[in-house]
Amino acid sequence: MTPLLRLEEPPRATPAGFALFALGFRPFYLLAAGFAALSVPLWALQFSGLLGHTYLAGPMWHAHEMLFGFALAVIVGFLFTAGRNWTNQPTPTGWPLAALAALWLLARVLVLTPFGGAAAVVNVAFPLLTAAALARPFVRAGNRRNYFFIGLLVLMALAVAGVHATQLGHAAWPVGLGLPLALDVVLFIVAVMAGRVVPMFTNNGVPGATATRHARVEQAALGSVLTLLAVDALGVGGPLLAMLAVLAAAAHGMRWWLWQPWRTRRVPMVWVLHAAYAWVPVHLLLRAAAAAGWVLPSLATHALTVGAIGGLVIGMMTRTARGHTGRPLKADGWEVASYALIAAAALVRVGLPLLAPSETVHAALASAALWSAGFAVYAVRYWPVLSRPRIDGRPG
Repeated sequence: MTPLLRLEEPPRATPAGFALFALGFRPFYLLAAGFAALSVPLWALQFSGLLGHTYLAGPMWHAHEMLFGFALAVIVGFLFTAGRNWTNQPTPTGWPLAALAALWLLARVLVLTPFGGAAAVVNVAFPLLTAAALARPFVRAGNRRNYFFIGLLVLMALAVAGVHATQLGHAAWPVGLGLPLALDVVLFIVAVMAGRVVPMFTNNGVPGATATRHARVEQAALGSVLTLLAVDALGVGGPLLAMLAVLAAAAHGMRWWLWQPWRTRRVPMVWVLHAAYAWVPVHLLLRAAAAAGWVLPSLATHALTVGAIGGLVIGMMTRTARGHTGRPLKADGWEVASYALIAAAALVRVGLPLLAPSETVHAALASAALWSAGFAVYAVRYWPVLSRPRIDGRPG
């Protein structure tokens, strides 16, 4: 029997007020998305010759900005937010958080100026200060399980210091040493966090899923990344690097398969994470192929940066923002569009040059347009979410 009067909960009003600095994910996710939407297409236009040398000084600085700008902003935003949950201790909010966001923004500006020394100081200071800010709640809570994140942020500071010192002529490091080390650090952070959240999100969000973690597979996957980091620090290449990369790819492929990615296709907020993590073993196989001289190293780099990091970032930024603003953990059409755009950007940037190397420039332009659109959708869609208070009235 159809009721004469249907009682429905009235829609929640959009909360008033400004809350951009209420918790770490808010400013850093917004800054990262906006920066990704602007920086990559500008670099692609310069790379293609359409813009001229008016943005960055060369490919190394593009890599610098993607690692120490985009990726580091997301990592810091995530760790400040997760760190509060892990420790029940406060992480930076309000003016301290705004100051750190301003420092990150200043670093992005100084890289474009002739003031190389100032750019070096600010780019080194940002990961060091965020490490100190994260250390405080970890130490207070005795959260030793996550102390290694502090060390990884310090390692990022050392890597960026090496890049700047080399460019300023103050160090005898190989020019490319700091960037591969930073990329390995980011890969390790990605591997650790994916191992913690992807199986959990899969089992919580996908009916019937039984994603599992096996201790030996986890040890092999994480240990292989640390081994590659050590090998890169020593400057080892050739057959040894190729063999280690193949073994690492096998470990990460097994890890991904145990998470049951085939069950997630009806849940976008979960499948985006699985689709992104699949690029990790692809990246490692391409690293092996590059070490053997079969493909260009840039293909391996973009499999990781565009495919794995880009996909995991867009997936985690939507999930974190929804969860920590009191919204349901369900992707809408805009979010699914952003997932699809970033996934397509990775396929184009890696797949097209792999099949047709002569199309590398066209692939870079098309991929940059897709990437930019994906993160622009996020920035526009989430500006009101990230800048306003939680809809359930709770702090954060």
